[in-house]
Amino acid sequence: MTRSIELIEFFKQLRLTDLVDFLVVWAIIYGLLKLVRGTRAVQMAIGVLGVGLLYQMSVYFGLETLQFVMRNMLLYFGFAILVIFAPEIRSALMRVGTNLRSPIRFGRSKAVQDTWDEIVLAAQTLSSRKTGALIVLERNVGLQNYIDTGVLLEAALSYDLLVTVFDTHTPLHDGAVIIRNHRIAAASCFLPLTLNPRLSKELGTRHRAAIGVTEDTDAVAVVVSEETGIISFVEKGEITRYLDSSRLRELLRRSLEPARPFREAIRPRRRSRRAAVPGPDREQVSETYIK
Repeated sequence: MTRSIELIEFFKQLRLTDLVDFLVVWAIIYGLLKLVRGTRAVQMAIGVLGVGLLYQMSVYFGLETLQFVMRNMLLYFGFAILVIFAPEIRSALMRVGTNLRSPIRFGRSKAVQDTWDEIVLAAQTLSSRKTGALIVLERNVGLQNYIDTGVLLEAALSYDLLVTVFDTHTPLHDGAVIIRNHRIAAASCFLPLTLNPRLSKELGTRHRAAIGVTEDTDAVAVVVSEETGIISFVEKGEITRYLDSSRLRELLRRSLEPARPFREAIRPRRRSRRAAVPGPDREQVSETYIK
């Protein structure tokens, strides 16, 4: 009975602001856990918790020398966390800023479809020749700092130019091509390599650079292996290999195309039937939108 009265009194004293305060803190903690999940920050966080546990044990058992050492370490602990977790903090802030910012609308314009086709055709040609290539497509997060490391082109995107740039007899073949707004912004760009220790030893520098830039930004990358000619697609640090032209085109479309409006999303079957109707232009429409 006394317990029930205490609970009633507790809920009477509970204010709406207290509930909002709790939900906000819960959302922040949940978001931080999602950001660090699957990264090296998890192991580092466990190490930090171990240091804190060691300090509590020194207090409990009265180990004064260990307490002295730990207390002096804690004075610089905040700076150490900023240095150790700098990549994760930068990535988290970048994701938050990307979510708050309106996404770039690529849409289904002819220019976008031409971009996909030119990249897919170039990747297929380079793959057949076993010529290495790395093509990075900028999305919401700017890649200007990487563009500045290469040779500025600001040229129209085309199959011929991509194949020419990655030809081993040209001075620009070693490095990445960065595409911005359906144009080749720069070539021979240097990208950061991923530090993921779980990657296969089969992946060379070109693949690791593609994974590294997609870990730090929201860009996507297309990679052609110089040794095997295998075409790969990289997004959010995840690599998909052994792609053919149709699968690569689908991955590019899915990554660069914005979400459909609600009124279009509720009528997918009607659009599919309309695209499947025989006619002079229906086959092309079906391949572009349905495939």
